[in-house]
Amino acid sequence: MKNKKNIHKIVLILIVIFIALIFIINKPVLKNYIEENETSEQVDKYTKPREDMVENQLKNRDINDDKVLEVMNNVKRHKFVPSNLIDQAYDDNPLPIGYGQTISQPYIVALMTQILQLKENDRVLEIGTGSGYQAAVLAEIVKDVYTIEIIKELADSAENRLNNLGYKNVRVKNADGYFGWEEQAPFDAIIITAAANHIPPPLLNQLKDKGKLIIPLGSTLSFQTLTIITKKGDELETEFITGVRFVPLTGQALKK
Repeated sequence: MKNKKNIHKIVLILIVIFIALIFIINKPVLKNYIEENETSEQVDKYTKPREDMVENQLKNRDINDDKVLEVMNNVKRHKFVPSNLIDQAYDDNPLPIGYGQTISQPYIVALMTQILQLKENDRVLEIGTGSGYQAAVLAEIVKDVYTIEIIKELADSAENRLNNLGYKNVRVKNADGYFGWEEQAPFDAIIITAAANHIPPPLLNQLKDKGKLIIPLGSTLSFQTLTIITKKGDELETEFITGVRFVPLTGQALKK
């Protein structure tokens, strides 16, 4: 009788060990299955809105640069908006990101990028980092992006976000963008993502000959005109693109 009880105990222990071994062996498979399903869920949730954004908001307007369209479809805009607005990430409008600042409407980001006619080896200066979305778009097109944000909290947040997303060719600086980034000049292109009633002279000085600068130019209290400046020796060639409305460039720009 005693031997039968011992045998039952041994059998029970062996069954427990067998079940544990099955779980251990299959744990990586289960983990991969969960991760694959989570990834699939993310792809299903955000890929379609991003594709719709490109088709309906960009192609149906005047965005026709293949590289810009490709990049706008690649960059995950939902990673650059506050979590409570993530479902609006691909809507056809700007969104608040805190501190009185916004992430620009997707069309405007694409338009400003397209107008600059960027090349692979270009070095670009951005004034007004915000959440880092425009910098990410630029980083997928050009060699180096230098971006300046006057609000420290936004600069730190954008720098961490861009690093975490793998954008190694972007450098973020917390400073007044009015003065540019002299030690990294000259730049092939300068993009200013905030409104000013004049073009900051230091930025023109840091622009290469034949380089382009784009800025929302006009009243900081109402509407502006998106303006492209091409530097040709001592001359500046100006072209007005379209009416826009941006938050104002702060710091020194407001003192002029």
